[in-house]
Amino acid sequence: MSRPKVFIARRIPDEGLNAIRAVCDVDVWPEQLPPPPAVLRRHVADCDGLVSLLTDRVDAELLDAAPKLKVVSNFAVGFNNVDVAACTARGVCVGNTPGALTDATADIAVTLLLAAARRVGESATDAKEGRWLTWEPLGWLGSDLAGRTLGIVGMGRIGFAAAKRLHGGWGMKVLYTARGPKEDADKELGATRVELDELLAQSDFVSVHADLNPTTKGLFGAAQFAKMKRTAVFVNTSRGPLVDQAALAAALRDGTIFAAGLDVTDPEPLPTDHELFRLPNCLIVPHVASATIDTRNAMARLCANNLLAGVRGAALPNWVNPEVADKRRA
Repeated sequence: MSRPKVFIARRIPDEGLNAIRAVCDVDVWPEQLPPPPAVLRRHVADCDGLVSLLTDRVDAELLDAAPKLKVVSNFAVGFNNVDVAACTARGVCVGNTPGALTDATADIAVTLLLAAARRVGESATDAKEGRWLTWEPLGWLGSDLAGRTLGIVGMGRIGFAAAKRLHGGWGMKVLYTARGPKEDADKELGATRVELDELLAQSDFVSVHADLNPTTKGLFGAAQFAKMKRTAVFVNTSRGPLVDQAALAAALRDGTIFAAGLDVTDPEPLPTDHELFRLPNCLIVPHVASATIDTRNAMARLCANNLLAGVRGAALPNWVNPEVADKRRA
């Protein structure tokens, strides 16, 4: 029997790549930047499986160009780049990698919160560029963390992990938003579920962990930043489009809030001439939340398992659209 054909839209860690190569004929995109849409369509035209990244748009046009496609295995926990409805309509399975990056992403959220609060990026730049002249009693004053109030916008797995670190390590009071009560957060952290406006008004630190969907796009704009404390630190490790970046820049520039730490932007990469890069109280890192060796290896294993199940016609271990199974039986 012929081996399934698979296109991998960027090189992934060997733990996943080798598992796929053992079973499939594999075409790996070798460049650092993602394949352009037309090139991606050409490479998947006769493929049974596709490993995609958040930078690869999997839409109806691509699916129609790949009539043999059985599975799209997204190398990410999110899948905003995939038109899931279009895949389901065509009987194409979609998989993702949930859980593998919970701890790593929570660590980055805490890292950004600490660094922004203590002005680490700004002071390190000043030291490197010769503006560190002496020890200054009023130099680079930041914010304390112990006993302050943390607001988690979206108390899912990652939000809970970040809150657990900050509550346990610094004794922070935890407020959160969620569609419903979160018993683990309520019991373990003494957390309180509140509406967003109350969270913004009371929190010293606001960390965003919400999904990106039509109701959350642009969730943070001028009105939301105006409700926050002038001493507040804003952290986003979820998705860039949740934030109106012009409004964030104005809030940071005008002193509406104290500082921000961002792992995600819109677009990615953010143009180097964007105002946010020029603001000393805004720390931006290039979407590195899952960038640990163990985490990326775990993601690669999950991604490979989804891909291999899909090309075999089996149930995906992490299946975004399991209703495809019903469609295939019909």
